[in-house]
Amino acid sequence: MSQVNITPLADRVLVEPAAAEEKTASGIIIPDTAKEKPQKGSIVAIGNGKKDEPLTVKVGDQVLYGKYAGTEITVEGKDYLMMRESDIFAIV
Repeated sequence: MSQVNITPLADRVLVEPAAAEEKTASGIIIPDTAKEKPQKGSIVAIGNGKKDEPLTVKVGDQVLYGKYAGTEITVEGKDYLMMRESDIFAIV
């Protein structure tokens, strides 16, 4: 997990996506053009929540989110997703 100097606002969280699968279960190597976007990642920063809705996730949680959730950002050469907590489906 990375340490970043970004503090999301309100109910937003910063997620470091897990690496895309390199091989199938049977050992076939997946080329870059065929890799699917990961839908799992770890939370590296969280906001303060909304006045009546505190956040239920915390830094370090492994989470599942939608395929097209969040906004991709790059900080110090690393890719992250900024999304609302409501875009997160589950903590795993």
